[in-house]
Formats: sequence, C-alpha cells, structure tokens
Amino acid sequence: MGSLSIWHWLIVLLIVALVFGTKKLRNIGGDLGGAVKGFKEGMRESETSTTADQRELSRNGTIDVEAKDKTRSSDYR
Repeated sequence: MGSLSIWHWLIVLLIVALVFGTKKLRNIGGDLGGAVKGFKEGMRESETSTTADQRELSRNGTIDVEAKDKTRSSDYR
C-alpha cells in the first residue's frame, strides 16, 4: 500500500471524466473559479472599508454613535 504513481492518477482522471463528462467538469471548474474570484473581491472590499474606517477614526479621534431609547410606556406600570 504505497503512494500512487502517475499512471494511477491518470486512470482515476479518465474514470472521473467518463463518469461526469467533460462538459460537467468544465462547468464545475468554472463555478469554483467564480467562487474563488468572488471571495477574493470580498476580502479586498473588506480590507478597503476597514482601512477607510481607520483613517476616519484617526482624523476625528472619536466615533459618533446614536443611542435609541428602547423603553416603552407599558414597561413602567
């Protein structure tokens, strides 16, 4: 039970191609590539917004927040 040689991997690849078909494998590869691209763009946007937030904080030195009153008149009986 040793490691698989290149011939074993070629046979496995051939069987997978026969079972799924090349068109379906191409679609799966395209979907996977699109998902990775979307993930990278999301990470890039996150880094950009975090950097912008840090610059704003360093300029102002404070963070402005608005508190909302969550009490109701029915709570004071």
